[in-house]
Amino acid sequence: MSEALAPELLDRVLDRLGVERPRPDRAGLEAVYGRWCERVPFDNLRKRLHLHRGETGALPGDDASDFFEAWLETGAGGTCWAGNNALFTLLATLGFPARRGVGAMLPFEIPNPEPSHGTVVVELDGETLLVDASMLHVAPLPLDPDRETRLDSAGWGVRARLHEGDFHVTWHPGGGDPFDCRLLKLESDADEFRARHERSRTWSPFNQQLSFRRVCGDRVIGIGMGRRFVTEPGGETRVEETDDTERRRFLVEEGGIDERFVGSLPADEPLPEPGR
Repeated sequence: MSEALAPELLDRVLDRLGVERPRPDRAGLEAVYGRWCERVPFDNLRKRLHLHRGETGALPGDDASDFFEAWLETGAGGTCWAGNNALFTLLATLGFPARRGVGAMLPFEIPNPEPSHGTVVVELDGETLLVDASMLHVAPLPLDPDRETRLDSAGWGVRARLHEGDFHVTWHPGGGDPFDCRLLKLESDADEFRARHERSRTWSPFNQQLSFRRVCGDRVIGIGMGRRFVTEPGGETRVEETDDTERRRFLVEEGGIDERFVGSLPADEPLPEPGR
């Protein structure tokens, strides 16, 4: 995995994000992360195509330079390990004191959960700030062991609190009810991200069916489990069933994904039982 972006690639990424090269301070972090949430989707498009074709190399976006080159060409982002590794690498290249972190998504209560989520934290002015490329909460979220913190900047709200020794972040994925991401550790590295990304090849909820989410103004729009959703300010979510033709239209016209790339994507397949 790349630990720094080449200067030419960094310039193209910042230009696509629409930000000047920031200072590595709170205002700079807010600018970069805010634009990331608007312009880099959370999606499984490249992973879906890779697995459908039976390709055996590294999963798409495993390397940050690969992630950004593909985003610049197609508009596609990635799932948590790829997207958060890319965000970490961008911030580190810009001089921010960023770290990778590892968590577990908990759509239902799981005792002693296994790590299933990569994330990013930044230490600035004595604060630990979460900036997550999957949850897309628009502004950095402080992680404070002494109090609950929350943001309404994304319209649908996100909050963090310390519970049984770990931070729990309650967020709204769209298309379903809010649930927690439990942050298991706030220090990880490239090797762990790579290994856990590769482990997801055998089973993941993002391997057989299209998943896409992006921030669009004060709403979140996306597709998951064959349904299109829109989450409005305040958290109200509208969900409707879609067919393959409508999903492809959505990706191009509302998701901003290259039409030729969308044309190469396979149709959804049945989701297997976990671990199979």
